[in-house]
Amino acid sequence: MYEFLSQAAIYLAAAVIAVPLSTRLGLGSVLGYLLAGLVIGPILGLVGTETQSLQHFAEFGVVMMLFVIGLELTPRTLWNMRNKLLGLGGLQITLTLGAIAGFCYLFGFAWQSSVAIGMILALSSTAIVLQTLSEKGLIQSAGGRSSFAVLLTQDIAVIPMLALLPLLSVANAGGDDGHADGAHGAANLLEGLPGWGVTLITFGVIAAIIIGGIFLVRPVFRYITGANLREMYTALALLIVVGIGYAMSVVGLSPALGTFLAGVVLANSEFRHELESDIEPFKGLLLGLFFITVGAGFNFEILLREPILIVALTLGVIAIKFLVLLLLTLIFRIKGRSRWLFSLSLAQAGEFGFVLLSFSTNLNVLPTALGERLLIVVALSMLITPLLFILYDYLHKRMRDSAGDVPDDDDIVDEHGPVIIAGIGRFGQIVNRLVRNSGFETVVLDNDFKTIQLMRQFGAKGFFGDPTRPDVLRAAGLCDARVLVIALDDAAATTRLATYARKERPDLHIIARARDRHHVFDLYKAGANDIVREMFDSSLRAGRYVLEQVGLTDFEAAEAEKAFYKHDRMALRELAKVWRDDVKLEENQAYRQRVQELEQELEALLITTLSESRADKSE
Repeated sequence: MYEFLSQAAIYLAAAVIAVPLSTRLGLGSVLGYLLAGLVIGPILGLVGTETQSLQHFAEFGVVMMLFVIGLELTPRTLWNMRNKLLGLGGLQITLTLGAIAGFCYLFGFAWQSSVAIGMILALSSTAIVLQTLSEKGLIQSAGGRSSFAVLLTQDIAVIPMLALLPLLSVANAGGDDGHADGAHGAANLLEGLPGWGVTLITFGVIAAIIIGGIFLVRPVFRYITGANLREMYTALALLIVVGIGYAMSVVGLSPALGTFLAGVVLANSEFRHELESDIEPFKGLLLGLFFITVGAGFNFEILLREPILIVALTLGVIAIKFLVLLLLTLIFRIKGRSRWLFSLSLAQAGEFGFVLLSFSTNLNVLPTALGERLLIVVALSMLITPLLFILYDYLHKRMRDSAGDVPDDDDIVDEHGPVIIAGIGRFGQIVNRLVRNSGFETVVLDNDFKTIQLMRQFGAKGFFGDPTRPDVLRAAGLCDARVLVIALDDAAATTRLATYARKERPDLHIIARARDRHHVFDLYKAGANDIVREMFDSSLRAGRYVLEQVGLTDFEAAEAEKAFYKHDRMALRELAKVWRDDVKLEENQAYRQRVQELEQELEALLITTLSESRADKSE
């Protein structure tokens, strides 16, 4: 127990020190984690053999990451990406594998070993690339989406690659039944079954994931909502991810692929943002731990023994992959900054390369000595990845400052919608209906489960989650939204949300519902752009009806209403300057005096307005 706690403290301390320092220097969090691992591993020797077993555990962060990404992609969006998945992703794997295998064969390797090396190095790092793209806000760009399509194709391709490697074995020793330790260990549960039985169970598990996501998650959410315990939502989110990952491992498929599929199925669910915000912290920590173990497991001994060879191999792999990716940008017409983002972000080897390497050496497809060198090449290329993103940032800045910059009109793809509506009571419903029926997408958030459920019964989409929680807001697309409508019943929560949103997004247009005049003053201070008192417009209309019934014409009453409205907006801005929260209303002499002055101005304005409207009518 003591040893476990000391090791945990070392890993956490390394992350806490290195990652904030790395991000402040503009190097990104991934490089910070990798450097932290290098320091506590090969440099200081504070951690040792446990890093390999920790790495297998930390790889579950990749599984969680793909679940979160799946939540961002509706089935329709995924279907629309089919050309990129099959065309762009398939070509990248085929061309890279062919190029690297060809070079290896020319240098005297057996064709079986050449193909195995090509498969290992054709894959890129899903963990590092997607984490960095998300961190830099590039995941929804054209280059980011293309990179994601290739990474997803690669993750799927790992399955046939694992099946193909035993066929490349040049010797039977060490090849047992074709399953590498740790790669397909769980698949032993299906041993002894005929091929049709394995296939049937595999398709059964996949069907169960899809059907469960459609029909089972909603009743379970209803059940745990009754407990009114925040931790139960987190427990359910973890149960979904862990359970699906285990089920996929049992049938010998990638857990990451299974959780991604589950995420896509739940992308249209009202619980999407709640699930995303609950999984996010675990995903971040496990991915961070994975990056630290990559750095800690780096073998400096081999690098110091053959530095020129290892560095040359690493740079050669990056160069070949970069050229293949650059060729694909020409074929698929990826232009401007997206071309460089796509080509540079995927030029490294990836974490699945470790799995394929272990599998290849166990099967004697590759000799152990070569496997050790390739392991260093894969790890070193992953360590270089943050530097490739820094190079992209430099090229992007040069292109942006250049007069001949290529326009990026279709670069940013906003899947969230330009409008977030926080709260969907009577007020929020009307706003939502007007905006959506005018042809604009909205993201509706409310923590009242029954209200969201009722909305969906009438065909309107809403998401269950607390709109005042920063993580839920970020998951709903606060970073990309143009307008935030705050339609909450709780005045204090409305003010807190307006304050937080203004701090996070100084350029965001905030429209807020105010309970009364005093609440208006608080919202002005919080940074709301447009403030609507919940009873003001309806009261103003009722006042116009009264004027029509006591002798004014429709035109005169409408003019009086318009003048009152304009004056009231001006008056609120004036009163906000003298309003004070720290004194009682009766003690605020300046405020009371200004109210009286404004009332006199209003009376004079309305008399003048009515006189002018009657004069216009008589003419």
